Amino acid sequence: MFSGIVEEAATVVALKKDKSNLHISLKCSFTDELKVDQSISHNGVCLTVVSIEDDVYTVTAIKETLDISNLGLLEVGSKVNLERSMPMNGRLDGHIVQGHVDQTAVCKNVTEADGSWYFTFEYEYDEEMARKGYMTVDKGSVTINGVSLTVVEPTENSFKVAIIPYTYEFTNFHQIKEGSVVNLEFDIIGKYISRLIALN
Repeated sequence: MFSGIVEEAATVVALKKDKSNLHISLKCSFTDELKVDQSISHNGVCLTVVSIEDDVYTVTAIKETLDISNLGLLEVGSKVNLERSMPMNGRLDGHIVQGHVDQTAVCKNVTEADGSWYFTFEYEYDEEMARKGYMTVDKGSVTINGVSLTVVEPTENSFKVAIIPYTYEFTNFHQIKEGSVVNLEFDIIGKYISRLIALN
């Protein structure tokens, strides 16, 4: 489980296709603290460390993950938001994040707002999935590329988020522009509530 509080934006140093899988090698400041089999959120996708060599570690994304996330669009030099799993005695500074990306969204607009930024994202709307909680609500939580954020001005298939300078600088939000594809994980609490309502 994660909280959506990104520790670092790591740099992709190598990509290797292996049949339908993609091996992603990254360099970050805490590689020496990692171990093989550890779970780490990468742009909101929970992946397992499969190897470590010096200050570089490697994870593997399978076809299903590549199909529903933006990991297949990574290039050498891309920045990837990282978060190690949350300790059971830690503070939940963001919200409950599973590391299971639901779908992607496209950035439609970036507007500077006196030192901060408003990002508008649009995603493919599915009425049946919305009934199951795959949607956003005003002032609710959403995870974008692994970052826990508060929803502003949601519509049927779009919403805005406000990004402060710290988040802009220390995550890969500084690389997101109009047309960029991001990973979305909708709030798990909303999904459970929608399921309970459907059963009654």
